[in-house]
Amino acid sequence: MNVKKDQTKAAEQIEKNEKDQASQAQFLSFTLGDESYAVDILSVQEIRGWEPVSRVPNVPVYEKGVINLRGAIVPIIDLREKFGMQHQGYSALTVVIILQTDHRRTGVVVDAVSDVLDVDERTIQQTPNFGSAISTEYITGLISVHDKMVMLLDVKRLLHLESLEQTNKKLLMDYMSR
Repeated sequence: MNVKKDQTKAAEQIEKNEKDQASQAQFLSFTLGDESYAVDILSVQEIRGWEPVSRVPNVPVYEKGVINLRGAIVPIIDLREKFGMQHQGYSALTVVIILQTDHRRTGVVVDAVSDVLDVDERTIQQTPNFGSAISTEYITGLISVHDKMVMLLDVKRLLHLESLEQTNKKLLMDYMSR
């Protein structure tokens, strides 16, 4: 009888562990000024140091240009400028995080990469409604890490830039006409 009870307890513990693992997610955290942000680690293709880009005319100021990444043209955007923060010169700590969603790759310039965070999805807090004064369209939630709030970004929304789509089309057309 005790064997059956022990087996039931073991099965319950395995099921609990599987549920706990299913509710875990990993995020790559980074800084912009004094603020901390994070993106789902599964959307991160690679992390690179800052390098000069090829400028593309007639795009918003936060779209810095494009780089050639192993034969693929990758647009680069400066998240500081996209979020309305003051531009800061690029340094040895400046990092470009190459993100991929669906079939689009885009590099985002950040001040520094911080850490990979293991997060229990049940601890993610909803983004508060600030009204129309502050846009939260790119924020999917908030987490607390060492008494500091980290904003979780929606990579798909962040990378959905019409001017990037137009830039990619222009680059493809220019390439095809050669």
